[in-house]
Amino acid sequence: MNTIARMLRSASITTLRLYNRLSVSIAEPIPDRPVLFVANHGFGGIVDLNVFAFAAAYDEVGIDRSLITLTHQIAWTLHAERLIEPFGARPANKDTALKAFAEGSNVLVFPGGDVDALKAWSNRNDIVFSGRTGFARLALEAQVPVVPVVTAGAGESLLVIAGGKRLAKATRVDKLLRLKALPLSVSIPWGVNLGLVGLLPYFPLPTKLDTSVLAPMTARPDESAEDFADRVVTVMQAELDRLTSGRKPVIG
Repeated sequence: MNTIARMLRSASITTLRLYNRLSVSIAEPIPDRPVLFVANHGFGGIVDLNVFAFAAAYDEVGIDRSLITLTHQIAWTLHAERLIEPFGARPANKDTALKAFAEGSNVLVFPGGDVDALKAWSNRNDIVFSGRTGFARLALEAQVPVVPVVTAGAGESLLVIAGGKRLAKATRVDKLLRLKALPLSVSIPWGVNLGLVGLLPYFPLPTKLDTSVLAPMTARPDESAEDFADRVVTVMQAELDRLTSGRKPVIG
């Protein structure tokens, strides 16, 4: 990470701690070996408060190990790679992850991708991986533990009226940009818009963010990737339910 990237990262984390009153809890020490962090989206792909919340949590964990973040291909389609690669973002695929593990790096993945990142307000407190189990297969192949990381609150940084899955399919955006949602949202400064927020920055409401770094998980003997993935999602949803129980929107 270059000097400018470090300064921007530090400024973003500081802003999150103050403006979004970020709190971080860590269940157990992270193993001193490469691990696969599995996190949920709040809202947005390239621009998502959960990404910055994870960065703050990574600092608190105190790991002196490089981190590679598997990122949706749209970042390169939109030629935004110069903005994100200095922060460790790389195209999301198995080869990228296996290379990172071989080099001794940790890997971060958001398995829900755009489906999780562009979900409606009504689903803001749901872990939406849509049955995707690639992260579990990756962990089994690389023989690395999974460390779930759950963040609550970012879905309240704007109002997403509808996820727009049908519209994305009807307009073939799912084929052209590999986006399975075109959300209809209300945000600052874009007002009511379709599919814009999340790809471009927006001014988030001062929603309180809470991030939990959960205990490392490994597959049980003879446990399939599908069953392991289901178990990870169940643990993450239980934690998100705990974090959002009795929560008031935006206020926290």
